[in-house]
Amino acid sequence: MGLDDKIDNAAEKLGGKAKEAAGAATDDESLRTEGQVDQSKADLKQAGEKIKDAFKKD
Repeated sequence: MGLDDKIDNAAEKLGGKAKEAAGAATDDESLRTEGQVDQSKADLKQAGEKIKDAFKKD
C-alpha cells in the first residue's frame, strides 16, 4: 500500500470519527451514521490495499 493511500484512508477514517462525534453531540442520528459509514469505507479500502499488496509480493 502506498503512503498516499494510507494517508487518504487515515484521513477518511478520522473524518468519519469526527462526523460520528458531532452527530452524537448534536443528537443527529443521520450525521452519526454517516460518520460510521465513512469509517467503514476507509477500513474496506485499507483491506483492499493490503490484499493487492499481498498479491504483488508473490
